[in-house]
Amino acid sequence: MKHKLELIYFKMRALAEAPRLLFHYTKIKYDDVMSWDYYGKEWSEVKPNIPFKQLPMLVVDKKHKICQSMAIMTFIENLAGIDITDPILNAKANAIMQSSQELFMPLNPTVNFATGEKFIKKRDDMMSFLISRFEDLEKAIKENDQKFFIYDEPRACDFVTFHHLDLSKMLEPSIIKKFPRLEKFLEDIMSIDSVRSYLENRPELIDVSVEPKLVIDGVPHLTGVKKT
Repeated sequence: MKHKLELIYFKMRALAEAPRLLFHYTKIKYDDVMSWDYYGKEWSEVKPNIPFKQLPMLVVDKKHKICQSMAIMTFIENLAGIDITDPILNAKANAIMQSSQELFMPLNPTVNFATGEKFIKKRDDMMSFLISRFEDLEKAIKENDQKFFIYDEPRACDFVTFHHLDLSKMLEPSIIKKFPRLEKFLEDIMSIDSVRSYLENRPELIDVSVEPKLVIDGVPHLTGVKKT
């Protein structure tokens, strides 16, 4: 059964990125819609009426609203028929997904918004946490002895992990180089044709640490929740 799928978010490379990657990997069609285009109002006006008062949100068939990025990932995985049915492997996949998602703060806000001295301080303050979590993820993928964290084909947990590891290169490119197995993991994800096509064509995030912008249709826009 085909569904009308609309992914609602803002101008930033953050919580909607893993769902976008999974959509492209599974070749499920969806519409990527900015909050102000979907609601016709600024975020500050609609936020109080949004479930959990945050985005991303996946709207299914114009009526069902799925919030929280991990719930969206699980929905896409189920819709694509690639959900992990083995309860033990599913629990392990969820552990990877949740552990990777904990990298969101403060990594994503720093890369998307912090500038100047604030960027430097936030980067330096989070470094020990990032290295510790990267060590955990490197150990986990080595122990599994598969191409990805669960199977030789990626699942939702892999795309959540990919997003945060990939974004870390914009914070400090040298971090990931300390973890060769994670570097190989990134390369394997990027070698998937549908994923590579998305990565090559997605809005570019530029001027990180100076004045972060997303280049949309050739036009740089300041990152944020307001229409420009």
